[in-house]
Formats: sequence, structure tokens, C-alpha cells
Amino acid sequence: MKDGKQVILYVDDDNDMLDALRILIESFGYTVLTASSAEDALKKFKSEKPDLVIADLMMEEVDSGTGLARDLKFAGCDVPVFLLSSVGDALRNNADYADLSLTGVFQKPVQPDILKRTLKKVLG
Repeated sequence: MKDGKQVILYVDDDNDMLDALRILIESFGYTVLTASSAEDALKKFKSEKPDLVIADLMMEEVDSGTGLARDLKFAGCDVPVFLLSSVGDALRNNADYADLSLTGVFQKPVQPDILKRTLKKVLG
């Protein structure tokens, strides 16, 4: 928590998506930290200790999001981790979220009401 608000770390190498989703999540009453790479996200995770992480699946490499989820697990991450993907349904059908250390996947384009409802449910 930061200033009485829960903190969400959002990771995406697309600056337009980073800004748009940050603004949307902040409108829900959360504080948003951003990172534009998996490496930067891991550093911010360790220093800022967010309450939840959302990472784009395909960043600088095709599976950067899943690699970040794995690295977060090895770093002792015990907060919910979601991927953001345009292939979310295919990922859901071909991978076990638990194997990837994920809480879930948000499908692009993100539906604001689904995002808000999920964040509220997961963060309380």
C-alpha cells in the first residue's frame, strides 16, 4: 500500500497501452507503478512490493510475460500475477495458470468492467 491505496505494478513495452491502462486502473482508486520491460519490472517489484502485478505476455520477447511470472515466483512473489494478452483464450486452453504462477489472464482489449470487478475481488 502507498498513501492508503493498493499498488498495482503494470508492465508493458507499448507506451500507449501503458498510459491507457494506468489511467484506467488509477480511476478505480489504485496506485499504479509502471515498467516497460520484464527486467525493470523485477527491480520495481523487489523495491516497491506491489499488491498485484499485471504484465503483457508479449513484450521485448514473445514470452516475456511468462518469463517474468516465473522470475517473480523465484523472487518470492506471493501477490496475484495476471497476464494481459491478445491470445488469452488460446493461452487459457493450452496452459495451466498454476504452472505459470499466474492468477489469471486478461484478454486484450481489456474490458474495463471485468478488470475493475476482478481487481476488487482479488484485492478485496
